[in-house]
This record gives sequence, structure tokens and C-alpha cells, in this order.
Amino acid sequence: MNENIWSDKNLIKVLNKNGVVVMPTDTIYGITGKALKRHTVERIYDVKKRAPEKPCIILIGDINELGKFSVVLSEKQKKILKKYWFTPSEVERPRATSIILDCKENLVNNSLEYLHRGTKTLAFRLPSSQALRNLLLEVGPLVAPSANPEARLPSKNIKEAKKYFNNSVDLYIDGGELKSKASKLIKLNNDGSIIVLRE
Repeated sequence: MNENIWSDKNLIKVLNKNGVVVMPTDTIYGITGKALKRHTVERIYDVKKRAPEKPCIILIGDINELGKFSVVLSEKQKKILKKYWFTPSEVERPRATSIILDCKENLVNNSLEYLHRGTKTLAFRLPSSQALRNLLLEVGPLVAPSANPEARLPSKNIKEAKKYFNNSVDLYIDGGELKSKASKLIKLNNDGSIIVLRE
């Protein structure tokens, strides 16, 4: 896949205007929008017909972005995150991994309820692609559930995504056929222990 797609000016403009975009992520096609804009997130739930109690994975461009979501990491958690997100070699790095962390209520934003959906936890992924990280640093963290209605198969290409969503999203970004699978999903507790939820 051509990583230049993530520096597309129109993509950046639409996301910055709180639009909803179907685009390639570091794994599969996602239906994405700004995580810190409640209206955008609720619109994605609506378009995707996502079960309201299920939180979405959030893509971040930098580990410091976790602070925007009332996540405070223990030293043990920082050490484990480095293994999953910062291992320099592609050979040693585990495959794309989304990590569920506890989030405290954020008084500044009143509440992150619209993101954690009552679970008091949020799942984050720091992509290994620098081009995708750069986009995330420019527009802010993005919710990125898979580009398919609830209980349907994820879109492998833009044609499939358009069949699902038609004109209900603002932009489609074509990254060709994507055959990756969804990210590994783990819960990382404060004491550094891990529960694998999806391999």
C-alpha cells in the first residue's frame, strides 16, 4: 500500500472538519473520525449500526496522546507498551496490537462515557507506520472501527465499503485491496499483567 495516502490534503481537511472517512488503517479499512468529538463518534456508531455498548479502538500518533483520555500509565505498563509499540525491528515487533487501558473520568471533558460506553476502559493502538502516525499527530486521535456494518464482514476494498455505506460517509480513501486481519487485542492491567482478548 502506498503510504502517501495518509498525507492526502483532502483527507486531512475532512478529518479536521470532524468528518467521517473510510480509509486504510495499519491493519484493515476503518471508518474513522476524531475521537475527541462526541458528535463524530456518535455518527460513526449510527452509520456502522454498531452496538452502543461496544467501545471503538482509538488510533494515536504518540504515546503522550493517552493523557487526553485520562489514562495514567504505571511504570510496568510503560515497559510493556514499549515491547508492543516501539520494538524497532519488524522481525521482533509483535503484529499490530490494540491495548485496552483503564481510563479515569475526565473532568475537563465532563465525561468520556461516549467513548468508553460505560466500561471505564479504552483500547488504543500506536501504528508502526510513521506516515499514519504523522496524520494522527496532525488531526488528533481517531476512532477506527472496521469498515463494515455490525455483524458483516470487514471491507477488503473501497468497492465493498461503498456498498455498505454509500453516501453516509464524507470521504473514501482507496488503499487498494487489504488482506490483513484485525489487530491483536490485549488488556493491560496496572500491575503489568496481560489478558489476551483477540489473537
